[in-house]
Amino acid sequence: MDLGVYQLRHFSISFLSSLLGTDSAALSLDSSSSGASVVAIDNKIEQAMDLVKSHLMYAVREEVEVLKEQIKELVEKNNQLEQENNLLKTLASPEQLAQFQAQLQTSNSPAASSSQAQGAALPPSQAAPQNSGPQA
Repeated sequence: MDLGVYQLRHFSISFLSSLLGTDSAALSLDSSSSGASVVAIDNKIEQAMDLVKSHLMYAVREEVEVLKEQIKELVEKNNQLEQENNLLKTLASPEQLAQFQAQLQTSNSPAASSSQAQGAALPPSQAAPQNSGPQA
């Protein structure tokens, strides 16, 4: 038997033994092994590989379900933020919108634009006192 094939079989037997909880000495092969025991070992290796495959598929299915739920939550949050953004746009005065657009066009750094966007996204009840004077 070729040395590489023998080493592969020895590794497979060790792996199979660890999965099945059996003693590897009971499954070991040497050069005098009969064809029937080689077939039996091959069958057990195939069974172990099928078991590993089924466990991996189960883990992947679980992960897919978790990711689907996260996507659903993110889509809902995105829709909520879009509605809030549209509401703020409708409640903002044309002057506030023009000022916000000018700030976005003149900003060069991402940090500056995020702080400006947060300031511009204030609800009108908080933004209105800045632009309104005493009313008679």
